[in-house]
Amino acid sequence: MTPTIRSSILLVGATAVLAACSAQPDAKAVPVVDSTHAANGDVASKTAAAATPSATTPATTPAAPVGVTGAAIPANVPEDTAHIRLNPGRNAHDSSSYASAIRAGARKAPTWPTGPAPLAGAILPAKRVVAFYGNPLSKKMGVLGEYPVDQMLAKLDQTVAEWRKADPSTPVQPALHLIAVVAQGAPGRDGMYRLRMDTTLINKVYGWAQQKNALLFLDIQVGKSTLQQELPRLLPFLARPNVHLAIDAEFSMHYDREGMPPGKKVGQFDAADVNYAAAQLEKLVSDNKLPPKMLIVHRWTRKMISNASQIKLDPRVQIVMDMDGWGPPWLKFDSYRDYEVAEPVQFTGFKIFFHNDVKHGDALLTASEVLKLRPKPMYIQYQ
Repeated sequence: MTPTIRSSILLVGATAVLAACSAQPDAKAVPVVDSTHAANGDVASKTAAAATPSATTPATTPAAPVGVTGAAIPANVPEDTAHIRLNPGRNAHDSSSYASAIRAGARKAPTWPTGPAPLAGAILPAKRVVAFYGNPLSKKMGVLGEYPVDQMLAKLDQTVAEWRKADPSTPVQPALHLIAVVAQGAPGRDGMYRLRMDTTLINKVYGWAQQKNALLFLDIQVGKSTLQQELPRLLPFLARPNVHLAIDAEFSMHYDREGMPPGKKVGQFDAADVNYAAAQLEKLVSDNKLPPKMLIVHRWTRKMISNASQIKLDPRVQIVMDMDGWGPPWLKFDSYRDYEVAEPVQFTGFKIFFHNDVKHGDALLTASEVLKLRPKPMYIQYQ
């Protein structure tokens, strides 16, 4: 069993979001507790170290680095990928997992992407999306709120340029990815464990995106609510041609029979939830004569998305299964293989954490390294 990569969001950031939203008229702010039970490096490293029987050292203790030529991919990789190497400094565990992920993807690459041919105006696969994620009301929830706006946008420009250089054949589309419904550690007045961002905030971030000709993604963490309750209020924003949707199963507690609040355990969406979200976007595209929408579905365990084979595809909506989770390179490669490649839906995404991915001494994965995965991820998210 491949180890579980740890959570992508810190619920402790919800306290800052709450404080900033309390003065906004339609934010529906409610009291929350400081949820320090959210993901942390200690849990991540313990999970990683314990989960692979062949590992002789924990993930927090890197193996001896390879030489300046980088870690070579083993000879049993398919011929067209056998020359691929990781950057210098990666360890043998990283190299082995990298090779395994590439082998798995290479077997499916001839038929990828799956699903209907893209309609006119579709972003994927004509462009690769590079997005900055978070909430501007919290420095703990991602790069979108960590820096002053001008500095954050300049960093986005720099990151987009790195991806353009790594793959000149594929244009890069910048994006901002806003958590528009934030999971909370306390129930609030309606018991839904979530906080809705108001119109003013969403429009503010939309304005930032406009400055860079970037897309805007609106991300929903439902808590104990449902997509049926949370998505309709965002449809007016999604009716804009450059606004797209993301849904985060990690904080969806609808299927939890233990009554846990979000953050205490990993949540779940079913294919029926994904199909509901896609159907709303399909109708929006048809009714408003819009170009196809993208739907990002975060996933870093198998159980997060049940019945994935039953997700329905339609050319009006392009579905991206995003490998969302942090850890050492080998753990991210294993997760990409086991949760995105193993259960293909349509397109794949890959998330990179500026801080959490490097907290145990690993260098941040580069664009050139991620691009050697098969299939090549078409949506890249930075937190």
